[in-house]
Amino acid sequence: MGVRRTGAADSRTRILDAAEALFADRGYEASSTARIAGRAQVPKGLVFHYFPQKIDVLVALVDERTFVEEAPDEPAEAVPGDPAGTLSRLAGRLPLHASPAMRRILFREADTHRSVRDRLGHLNSVLFLRARRALEIALPGARGDQARLEAAAATFAAVLIYQENLAGLTGQHLDPDAVADLITRALGA
Repeated sequence: MGVRRTGAADSRTRILDAAEALFADRGYEASSTARIAGRAQVPKGLVFHYFPQKIDVLVALVDERTFVEEAPDEPAEAVPGDPAGTLSRLAGRLPLHASPAMRRILFREADTHRSVRDRLGHLNSVLFLRARRALEIALPGARGDQARLEAAAATFAAVLIYQENLAGLTGQHLDPDAVADLITRALGA
């Protein structure tokens, strides 16, 4: 049996849980603070106690519920001579922590909220750097061809971070192993 949160932490968490569900489903603009409070089963004034403005709820969600694990200097996923396996392992150990709902919020709100756009950009750049470093280790002879490695890393990072959105648009779920193989073949490895 899990530990039950009580008091302030529980109320704040319920507010954030409710906002996450509503923002993912309806969008930020279509989700009033009254609706957030109702879904969280708290008084509307309590929402404003924790979050003085509605935008503070969105900022807290993005700051607290999306992050990328710090990468070691030498990615554990990288194996010299095995670029496809390296990318597959990177995908399997995806360092991005954000629920599918939070990913929908990031993409939906990035166009209109700078803090969300900044976080999405940061997440994308961290994944890109990690993929590029892993490919550099997996393909030690390709260091002179930085433009191709960067294009491959950028493509792979984009697929990883945007996979839920791509699935929503196409109805098809992408196989990260197939993407890793495709990118590796494009690199001529």
